[in-house]
Amino acid sequence: MREEDNTGDTMAARSEVVHCYGQLASGVALMAELARSKEWGQLPALEEQCAAIVDRLRELEPLETLEPSQFDETMRLIKRIRADQDEVCGLVKPQIEQLITRMSFLQQQRSLGKAYGPPH
Repeated sequence: MREEDNTGDTMAARSEVVHCYGQLASGVALMAELARSKEWGQLPALEEQCAAIVDRLRELEPLETLEPSQFDETMRLIKRIRADQDEVCGLVKPQIEQLITRMSFLQQQRSLGKAYGPPH
């Protein structure tokens, strides 16, 4: 009976790995959707949720060996996650660069204001 309990626990953990990858794929897909819609404010919370899932996967993966079908599903999910991550990065990077440019301009304006006083 004891061996059956251990096997059951292992199967549950294996399915948890695949489940976590599914959650991660959904979260990153939602991030891509939000980035396409330029809803930047919601991305940090989703990124935090995805990071928590990745942390959980780091705990689970070394302990488990996936069955071939589970491994195939995991690989499919990882490909989807990577594609969505690439899209998010491609959409976010120009926004970050634009923000840096604006911040640099504001810093320059502040420096000029200190040097020459407020505009008249």
